[in-house]
Amino acid sequence: MGNQKQCQIITATAALFLAVIGILLLVVPNNDIKQPPEFMYGIVLDAGSSHTAMFIYKWPADKKNGTGIVSQHSECKALGGGISSYAGVRGGAARSLEECMDKALKEIPKSRHKLTPVYLGATAGMRLLNISKPKESDEVLKEVGDKLKTYPFSFKGATILSGQEEGAYGWVTVNYLLEKFIKYGFVGQWLSPGRDTVGALDLGGASTQITFVTKQTVENKDNLMKLRLYGQEYKIYTQSFLCYGRDQVLLKLLAHLITTQGSDSSIVHPCYPADYNHSMKLGTVFDTPCNKRQTPYKSDDNLQIKGTGNYNQCMGNVSGLFSFDHCSYSKCSFDGVFQPNITGNFMAFSAFFYTHSFLQKVAGIPITSTAGLEDAVRVVCNMSFQEGNDSCAVSVYVQVLLVNRYGFNDRFFPQISFQNKVGDTTVGWSLGYMLNSSNLVPAESVLLRKALSSGSWNFLILLFSGLLIMALFFLLRAICKKKNDNVI
Repeated sequence: MGNQKQCQIITATAALFLAVIGILLLVVPNNDIKQPPEFMYGIVLDAGSSHTAMFIYKWPADKKNGTGIVSQHSECKALGGGISSYAGVRGGAARSLEECMDKALKEIPKSRHKLTPVYLGATAGMRLLNISKPKESDEVLKEVGDKLKTYPFSFKGATILSGQEEGAYGWVTVNYLLEKFIKYGFVGQWLSPGRDTVGALDLGGASTQITFVTKQTVENKDNLMKLRLYGQEYKIYTQSFLCYGRDQVLLKLLAHLITTQGSDSSIVHPCYPADYNHSMKLGTVFDTPCNKRQTPYKSDDNLQIKGTGNYNQCMGNVSGLFSFDHCSYSKCSFDGVFQPNITGNFMAFSAFFYTHSFLQKVAGIPITSTAGLEDAVRVVCNMSFQEGNDSCAVSVYVQVLLVNRYGFNDRFFPQISFQNKVGDTTVGWSLGYMLNSSNLVPAESVLLRKALSSGSWNFLILLFSGLLIMALFFLLRAICKKKNDNVI
């Protein structure tokens, strides 16, 4: 009878302990912990006038204020020229993209292929082709579009960007990389830094762009763009000058010399080295929308070019490429284009950066003033053909464009930073395009999982101990029952 009473006590105690454990399980505090989402990817093909570059970007799938926190994953330069150079060459433009797109297949996780948007943006080279040969332009775009559709990504289109779009997206890239929109805080949060934005200066092969925020009235509404990024709206002035890119300016300069010297067979070129002597087809100069010839010419005729290496004469001829005949606004930069006064800091990239770097290397001095720029350009214009071919012409053009046309005088020139990369990311329009386009990519929900807070581990230990005791009680109960059965 005593053994039976003991077993009843043990059973009651075990039941009570089980009830306590159940209550503890209900009241143990827990937190919702955000499970980091997977990365999403995007591909932008920058189809420039001289070559095509592919950039792969990635961002956390939960995004921020409707815009992806985008970083550069990798890049690839396609072999050959820009897609516009394949006009009339069936399959050429498509084949030029294969190596880089095959690289994208390997670098982007297979599970993300169908969710990865692909954009191809063609710039000034295709803008010129669309002016001169619209049918061939359409054929090239269709060809590269059909090629991109064969890959297991989400093809979003192959389009020709306007000059204003190219300038605006370059500006977005610059300010994103400099953390003017957002900044990563020490506690792991994206913050709004409240900093002034930086203007963007881009020099490509066929066009050049200037873009910056201004408080002045933008008198030509074609120069005004509004962008919304990271919950903020920005109003910017942007202008693209078609035919004023590095390569097209060299052709414009040749056409100008032919016209002023009145010869289709031979000219002297003050921007080329004194020992330069070269011939080229006349059609190379005039078979472009950038050069208008008033009289007939034979494309296959040879043009002999002899250099003189004269800085002052080069400066005069380059300055003659800009028109000041009319301005219907309160102020213009050149060719009748409105431009407000420049303000703030700027970043100059692409050919601006390469020209500036070359000048500093040759001159051996840091170029931080207009006087330093002129000194360096004079050094380049005195070089021999072996040291530099068109370096003088390009350098003089950059000097005239920045100082005399855009207005970067002694006060503002020191505020230009010449860069081609910020960290590991290349500066250009493609990142800005991806930032803006990532608004179109649906965000993935942040996965939530239940997790105990740091103070809950004491409860776990208590529960674990309780379970051990409970198991011991059940073992004792079983032993008691057995003894009772034996007594009976």
